[in-house]
Amino acid sequence: MATALLFAGQGAQKVGMGKSLYENSDAARALYDEADRVLGWSLTKVSFEGPETELTQTRVCQPALFVHGLALHAVLAGQGKLGDVSMALGLSLGEVTAYTAAGVFDFATGLRVVAERGRLMQVACEQSLGGMAAIIGEERAKVAELCAAFDIEAANFNAPGQIIVSGEKSKIDAAVAAAKDLGIKKVIALNVAGAYHSRLMEPARAAFAAFLETVPFAAPRFTVFTNTTGQAVSEPAAIKAALVKQVVSSVLWEDCMRSAVATGVAAHGAPPAFLELGPGGVLAGLAKRTDKAWSVRSLAEFADCAA
Repeated sequence: MATALLFAGQGAQKVGMGKSLYENSDAARALYDEADRVLGWSLTKVSFEGPETELTQTRVCQPALFVHGLALHAVLAGQGKLGDVSMALGLSLGEVTAYTAAGVFDFATGLRVVAERGRLMQVACEQSLGGMAAIIGEERAKVAELCAAFDIEAANFNAPGQIIVSGEKSKIDAAVAAAKDLGIKKVIALNVAGAYHSRLMEPARAAFAAFLETVPFAAPRFTVFTNTTGQAVSEPAAIKAALVKQVVSSVLWEDCMRSAVATGVAAHGAPPAFLELGPGGVLAGLAKRTDKAWSVRSLAEFADCAA
């Protein structure tokens, strides 16, 4: 049976994540120590001790989740448990983690990429007044109507009936206020720093594109999927273009998951087993919402890997 790795996105972070990995695995400890050297500040301290207000900052939580995911990957690899991995996919920043796991770039390069992505996105948030909201229980067409009516954008298609919209805060607030009158039953305004995956991130996209021009990309060792299309991507130039576009485009997570399942069925005759490498089990929850028959196991700390 094929295994597909799932890597977490922003919002999954928790103070203390990775501490047991660091304490019990030489491989994980080496990655955290290297991360502190590459970044020039102690990601290890913030990840393990907080405070939460610092860990949740975009420029911090993106590299923190990246390192945590790859530390889990290093532990599992050392235990010989990744021999049947044939696919990887990640939600938003997790896509960078997936590419690193697949060998598109080495750990230090991937860390620099995700750290710069997070820094640029935080700057874009600080230069605009954006917001996001979750729309629960609606079809994509109904959400598209809401977006058109209020000049906002669909940021995430996470699972059937769970779609996130993004845009200027005043327009998001107006959409939330009017949703019930438009027949949308449940809309939840989200407590976020800005309008991720919308046109308000355009300054970050442009600067990130310039940054990536000097970063070498290799072909992945196994199948990876891009959030921008929900499809597999393999050419280095196409991967680079996808990472740039992803900053301002919708995250087609449900589509990525369905593509991974279809690829596994086509190649092996059965759906892949999913391994979520990240805190919180968020992606497992989205998978179960999409199809309860899918097999998903969430790993967050050293004890989970040993089980």
